Amino acid sequence: MSRIGKEPIEISEKVTVELKDGLVIVKGPLGKLEQEVRPEIKVEIKDGKIFVSRKKENKMAKSLHGLTRTLIANMIEGVTNGFSKTLELHGTGYRVKLEEKKIILQLGFSHPVVVRPLKGIEFKLKGDRKIIVSGINKQLVGNTAAAIRAIKKPEVYKGKGIRYQGEIVRKKPGKAAKVGAGEAKYE
Repeated sequence: MSRIGKEPIEISEKVTVELKDGLVIVKGPLGKLEQEVRPEIKVEIKDGKIFVSRKKENKMAKSLHGLTRTLIANMIEGVTNGFSKTLELHGTGYRVKLEEKKIILQLGFSHPVVVRPLKGIEFKLKGDRKIIVSGINKQLVGNTAAAIRAIKKPEVYKGKGIRYQGEIVRKKPGKAAKVGAGEAKYE
């Protein structure tokens, strides 16, 4: 039995959950999310809790058990509190500004990079070097943040680029540091 999958999911008073033809619909104060449930998995609502179980004991059902429970729990968390990821710009002259819900990045290219949010995603700024990507769908928030980071990944020699808040970039020593390391000393 999956350790994650057998844990029941608490439904708060602000959230309503419906089951319709293999579809879980979660509505809350921040919005509505839907998730399709595979036929190998059984979802039940009892006493204000959601229970996820397997219909079969094959490898596919075992692998989907914990995943389905986590996806439903993330949906409930998303419609009540939402999710966010913070990105930081590191580099001289790198900055960002917000115009009509889209962000415009100055990253040392010959042109500014414009990123428009997908439906359900919102951008906020802290200063001119921090971007906060927020929304109710955890997967969409993570994918949007990853797409923004991919525009200019942190490079390994100076650490310039876009990184997640708290991300540590391991820097490589440059060519000059390597040259002096192998020299023999004569006395």
